[in-house]
Order: sequence, then C-alpha cells, then structure tokens
Amino acid sequence: MALNDPNPWWQYAAVYQVYVRSFADSDGDGVGDLPGITARLPYLRDLGVDALWITPFYTSPQHDHGYDVADYCDVDPLFGELADADRLIARAHEHGLRVIVDVVPNHTSNEHAWFQAALAAAPGSPERARYLFRDGRGEHGELPPNNWASVFGGPAWTRVPDGQWYLHLFDTTQPDLDWRNPEVGDLLEGALRFWLDRGVDGFRIDVAHGLLKEESLRDQVLPEQDAAEEEHSMVERVGDDEPMWDQPEVHDVYRRWHRVLADYEGDRMAVAEAWTRTAESMARYVRPDELQQSFNFAWLLAEWSADQFHDVVRGTLDALTPVDAAPTWVLSNHDVVRHVTRYGGGERGLARARAATLAMLALPGSAYLYQGEELGLEEVDVAEEHWQDPAALRMGRAGRDGCRVPLPWGGSEAPYGFGPGEGQPWIPQPDDWATVTVAAQAERDDSTLAFYREALRCRREHAVPAGPDVDLADVDGEVLSFTRGALQVVLNCGDSPVGLPAGTEVLVASGPVEGDKLPGDTAVWLRGA
Repeated sequence: MALNDPNPWWQYAAVYQVYVRSFADSDGDGVGDLPGITARLPYLRDLGVDALWITPFYTSPQHDHGYDVADYCDVDPLFGELADADRLIARAHEHGLRVIVDVVPNHTSNEHAWFQAALAAAPGSPERARYLFRDGRGEHGELPPNNWASVFGGPAWTRVPDGQWYLHLFDTTQPDLDWRNPEVGDLLEGALRFWLDRGVDGFRIDVAHGLLKEESLRDQVLPEQDAAEEEHSMVERVGDDEPMWDQPEVHDVYRRWHRVLADYEGDRMAVAEAWTRTAESMARYVRPDELQQSFNFAWLLAEWSADQFHDVVRGTLDALTPVDAAPTWVLSNHDVVRHVTRYGGGERGLARARAATLAMLALPGSAYLYQGEELGLEEVDVAEEHWQDPAALRMGRAGRDGCRVPLPWGGSEAPYGFGPGEGQPWIPQPDDWATVTVAAQAERDDSTLAFYREALRCRREHAVPAGPDVDLADVDGEVLSFTRGALQVVLNCGDSPVGLPAGTEVLVASGPVEGDKLPGDTAVWLRGA
C-alpha cells in the first residue's frame, strides 16, 4: 500500500505488533530496542504488512515493561534516545510502513513527576487531585475505600504514609489518573501532539475503556459465590456490575482526541484496547466523531468452532454497520496465550492457527498480527525463576511471559540472532527453536513464514479490493464459509475432509489441499475458474 493511497489506510491495513523488548536487540544487552526495530524494517516490508504498532518505549522504571510511564515525551535509555525514534519513523515511511505507537492514558508510573508531587503534598491538594486519592474506611481509615480488585491481583488500593489510599487498577506502581481533572486531559493531549508532530501515524490506546470510573467509586456488586478478594483479569469478567470500566463519560475523551487527530494531515488514527462486553459496546468507541478503530477481542476469545467464528463475524458486522466503521480482527497479542497453543499446540494447534489466520485475513477491515505468529511460535513455559510479568509475580502463577519471549532470527542456539550478545536474552528462549527461526523458515516453501507472506500478498490482491460486504453462509456442520465479491473462503473446523465448490481455483490454503476435498483444520481461498 503506497503512502499516498487516497483511501484511509487504517480501514484495511495489516498491522504487525512489535513488542519492543522482544523484537530485536541492537546493542547486545539482551533487550530489544528502537535501533533493533529500524534494522529489521525490511523484514516487515517483505512480510507484506502495512504498518507496525510499537509497544511503549517511553521513560519508565519498567515495572510493567513500559506500561508504567514516567515521561510521555521521551525515550527510555533502555530502548535508545529520541533521535532513534525519529529515525525509526522516517525509515518506516521510506519502506512504505505506517507507525502506530502505544499511549497509556489510564495511569502513570509512580515515578512520574506528578505522582511524586502528589506524595509530597497534603490530602486535598491540587497535586493529589490529579489521581484518585481517597480516605479509607474503618474506624481509623485502615480499610481500602472500596472492594475493587486489581487486574494484577490483590486490592486495587495502596495506602500512603499519611493514611490516604490511591487507586491502581493494575500494579501498585501504576496509579490511576483522575480524568475528571482537566489537567489530565491536557497532559495527554500534549503527549499526542508531541508524537504526531514527530510523524507517527496513529496510536494504540492502552486500557481505553478504563479512564473514567463511576464518580462515587462505590463498591462493585459481586456474585454471591465470588469472594471479593478473588483475582480476575479484564478477560475473566465477574458479574454484570463494573463501575470501573466502560463508563459513558469516557467517550468525551475520544471525541476530543478525534479533533486532535483531525488537525493533522495523512489520515492519522487511533485504535482502542477496549475489553468491552458486547459488540455493541465496542462499536460505541468508533462512532463517527470518536476513534477510528477498536480491537475486536471477540474473535480472539472465540473457541475453535465454526459456530463461534460465525457468530463473531455476524455480530461484529451487525454492530459496526450502524456507525459506519471498519472492523478489526486479532488472534494474539502480548497479553494473551499465543493462538497456536490455545488451539491445542503441536502440529494440530499450528494447523488450526494457520487456518484461523487465513480466514481472518479474508475479512473486511484491518488485521492485527502479533510478532512471532508468522513463525508459528507457541506459548513458552517460562520457569518461575525467570518470570518478569508483574501480574505473575503478584499472583504467584504463570502470567504473560510465555508470549513475550524474544524472537528467534537465526542460528542454532540462544539468542538465535536476537542481538549481538551471547547467551539468553531478558526472557530465556527454548533450546529447540533452531528450526523455527526466520532464517530457517525462509529456506522452506512450506514454512509458516512462507505461508504468511503468501497470505498477505493474496490479501492485498484479492481481499482488500473486495469491498466491505460479506455474504456469510450458515454453518454447515463444522464448516464456516463466506464470500466477498469473487473471493470465496472456506474454513473446515472439523476432523473430516469436506468437498469444495465445483469449478473453483485455489488461491491460497493454510495447509495441503488435494483434489476437491478440504482437510480438517484447514482454510482455503477460492475463486471461480
């Protein structure tokens, strides 16, 4: 896709997520960085994606690997310097790639200058009003202000020495901002403009549904069988009462951001990480005067089932049509178990992952890919002594480290070309990755890397020009099928082969197809002969 394409690029882009710590290391310290990304841009261009989304690289103490921001307008020395960010953006554009960067507006680091000022100030001060400080309950204020639980486990409140408590829906080092304070909106608008002025094409908005909480900060009503102290993630929803998520006022924030983006040329955009309950609530984030996109996590959460995939596609398109928004599709990211593993692991999990990806790439809208899925990587069982995820350390169970292991680029042992250093990177790589490196797969026509390159090429040639309409057939047994213009897509989620439509030509398949039978756990794109 050329950078001067007259249509909004984000409506049909294939976006590759770069988890900056684990993509490519330029200086041998075992941690990925911005120059490492810049050096690998030709790989992304040749893969066939249209844009890259880079996880936070701002100044941070790295308690949550960059999602605890101490300065929104600078680069952490671990990842480089501001000139490296400028160089990356410029080189990406030279390769025809757009650049999306993460913005983290729900909370700051506890080392942010604002929070340090809040700790030094008295209760009721303007400095504390930028965050959600409250008095505790109980005779001496010794109990948290409400019963909310942190996504990372334990209470969502921490007490400071003068007796007040501050809210943190995530780690204790990530205090939540109070978005009812106008200073907060001004701070984040300044950050958006800082990066837009430097040429970024868009933003991925972390915890986009969490900025505003019910003003009363009342207790959450929990199901009787659910202990108040039980830990739950945003994916593992508890009951129907959520005073901390998806409040109506959050949409005022995004109407303001819409106006900010409109001040800049080049179809700048923002995509919400909004873990909403329904397709309808997801669609509210992409109304014409709000954001351009919202992640469609229903596709990611669906089990391996033709019925479930059918319902997600139908529900997504039905919800987005009234607001005239393009859908997004995603199967993996840095917060969830890789989909090869979710679909059973091994050869069968890989076959299903490739099939689900091929079906996803045929759908209208944008597709978001997570680094390493083009290599067919599985979730890694990271030993407890190597855990880095603050959620894992807080809850005492395996967290997100398994999907964040640094990429294998080449060679026969760690660090597999990840960087010029020797030995293991920041999260150890498995001993059996020599066959799944980029270099190893580049030599095989039947590799997952080769499949992704061909699927993305076919997507540009056949799916992108097909327009927004989808003719979704009823599920036939375990077979999902749909058409977009001349393009026909068939996904066999069952175990037994099924017949393909007569008089059709195979454009691309997720696995071997012989004759007129589509094997189980396989998808295919067809066109009339």
